[in-house]
Amino acid sequence: MNTEIRIEQKMREDVEIIMADGTVLCGPRHTQVGAFMRKYQQPDHPLIVGAIVNNELRELTYSISADATVTPVDMTDSDGARIYRRSLTFLLEVAFIELFPDWRLTIDHSVSSGAYYCHVPEQEPFNQALLDALIEQMQALVEEDAPLMKEKVSLAEARAFFSKHGQDDKLRLLNYRHGDDLVLYSLHGKRDYHHGYMVPSTGYLRWFDLQLVDLGFVIRFPRRHAPNELLPLTSYPQLLAAFRQYGGWLETLGIQSVGALNDTINDGRINEVILVSEALHTQQISRIANNIRKRKDEIHVILIAGPSSSGKTTFSKRLMIQLLTEGLSPFALEMDNYFVDRVDTPLNEEGEYDFEHLDAVNRELLNDHITRLIAGERVQLRHYNFKQGINEPGEKVQLDPGQIIILEGIHGLNPKLLENIPAEQSYRIYVSCLTQLNLDRHNRISTTDTRELRRILRDARDRGYTAQQTISHWEMVRRGEKNHIFPYQENADIMFNSALAYELTALKPLVEPLLRQVPYGSHEYIEAKRLLKFLQWFMPIETHMIPDDSILREFIGDSILTDFKVWQNANLYDY
Repeated sequence: MNTEIRIEQKMREDVEIIMADGTVLCGPRHTQVGAFMRKYQQPDHPLIVGAIVNNELRELTYSISADATVTPVDMTDSDGARIYRRSLTFLLEVAFIELFPDWRLTIDHSVSSGAYYCHVPEQEPFNQALLDALIEQMQALVEEDAPLMKEKVSLAEARAFFSKHGQDDKLRLLNYRHGDDLVLYSLHGKRDYHHGYMVPSTGYLRWFDLQLVDLGFVIRFPRRHAPNELLPLTSYPQLLAAFRQYGGWLETLGIQSVGALNDTINDGRINEVILVSEALHTQQISRIANNIRKRKDEIHVILIAGPSSSGKTTFSKRLMIQLLTEGLSPFALEMDNYFVDRVDTPLNEEGEYDFEHLDAVNRELLNDHITRLIAGERVQLRHYNFKQGINEPGEKVQLDPGQIIILEGIHGLNPKLLENIPAEQSYRIYVSCLTQLNLDRHNRISTTDTRELRRILRDARDRGYTAQQTISHWEMVRRGEKNHIFPYQENADIMFNSALAYELTALKPLVEPLLRQVPYGSHEYIEAKRLLKFLQWFMPIETHMIPDDSILREFIGDSILTDFKVWQNANLYDY
């Protein structure tokens, strides 16, 4: 006789979440993860603004329906910083609409000391009285602790809404939307699309300030290493000028948003955008070379610095070519050959070699060699054996009269690098990818994201790294930039913006397959997923359209400048 045995178990009413440190929290099923995080939040710890639930980044309004593992995301995390800043810009937008409904607010570009530059075309310059009113309105919203409501609507409804409110940039963007719906956020009945997650309510947004800058103003927010305070706003006239110039380029090209860029591809006009973008780069490099020629009797060293994946190597070579057309003879001196022996390399906080620290460079020897080269002496340069981590004798060189040294490296703008060389004998160039093309007026494209995508491609081609490996190292790279590059960017005599208006459409088809290979469940998967979602807004183009001397070729390959050198313009000797 067969007996059917059944086990019936009633579903528990509570769920458990296990925190990364082993803490177990219990609560009713379908409780928002934010309620658990409020219990877990320590008063003296950075504010928690999101959570990783079962390996997926979630908003604090996410409902927990089953037992889960949870890692809090606070304002010291890159994702947490993005959530806070995105929410803060929405707060600014809503306060602005309530005060100035007939004006347009544009959130333009980032400022390295922790701010976004904003401007209002109908009111330039913006004045202090208007700014004070805007600050007061934002503070009132924060005190109210009003909820930021999230809703998913059809694309048809989203288009109708943005059309009614005259937001043409968002309408153009939605023409290239994948899917049938869109997530909108609302505050005080004001709705908008923002690319990414938000905090649950305005009460989270306690740290901010507005300050007049140039014709507009900046909205200031905490930096990740100081999440509970606003750091002093530094002056940045050079950076502002570089962004303004790039904005002018975008206006010339007629592509001030991603939707407009996609239109040029759809209409078969992308080749024009590529050629004009590249011509603007060539024009700027030519002007820099011309400025150097005008001071050729006093300039002996050209210093080139900038953050990772800015295109410094290609820029340096293109500058050499332009200097040759100006009748000048450049000599490239490689700063990497002046590393100290590995055993003498300083260590970072984790006890690992810090190759980006200034003390990783043998400055005494570098100063000595450059001083002697300028004096016309014959000098035996150094060669750094990266495999063994030691210095070795290099080539013997004697410069011709009037020959200019080009020195590229991350410390080029640090005045401590060449303390023996008078400042008037050097010309300092800061190179960075200062992207100003945004998704729309309220959704910025991060300059850091563009450089990260560039680096993923270059690392895969030149070093055999996976996207996961590059992403895992990116945080350390950014920390080095914050400490050793950004503080000195305003020391530059001139800035070169290596961003290209069309580049994300070219990077997209090459980098997406690499990002899709990042394994689910890894820490890097969350970042890869974010970048993939961002790239969905761009139409792709084929790379054969890109000129072979483009800065972009440094990252996608097949650059005609890869093996370019001007060694023949210096006297080389056997040693």
